[in-house]
Amino acid sequence: MSIQKIDVKYTAVATAENGRDGRVASDDGKLDVVVNPPKEMGGSGAGTNPEQLFAAGYSACFQGALGVVARKENADITGSTVTAKVGIGQNEAGGFGLEVVITAAIPNVDAATAQSLVEKAHQVCPYSNATRGNIKVEVSAA
Repeated sequence: MSIQKIDVKYTAVATAENGRDGRVASDDGKLDVVVNPPKEMGGSGAGTNPEQLFAAGYSACFQGALGVVARKENADITGSTVTAKVGIGQNEAGGFGLEVVITAAIPNVDAATAQSLVEKAHQVCPYSNATRGNIKVEVSAA
């Protein structure tokens, strides 16, 4: 697989201190959060964690891609939501890996249209394009 070429319009910058048990902040100060491992992974669970941040980013990005597709298809996605579930666990090589389940609820279209919109959004979404072929990602309409 070749590396995609893009015309960069914006670059986000964030810096972490103390990894999974510290703080992460964006260079513009709009994001500044304490991160801690979840209790399920032996941490305090007091702050957010990288998987929650990834789920938040992926769900927001996918919702945006859904909007792009809906406009092209003249579909009404008013009131729609996108939920991303990001799992983390040990992989076969002894490191860690992620998997994602994306579910979109689109109340103003029929089930077949909703599923078609979700599949097309999965082709447009930058997060989907970045993860495709690297991790397990399931997408569906609720």
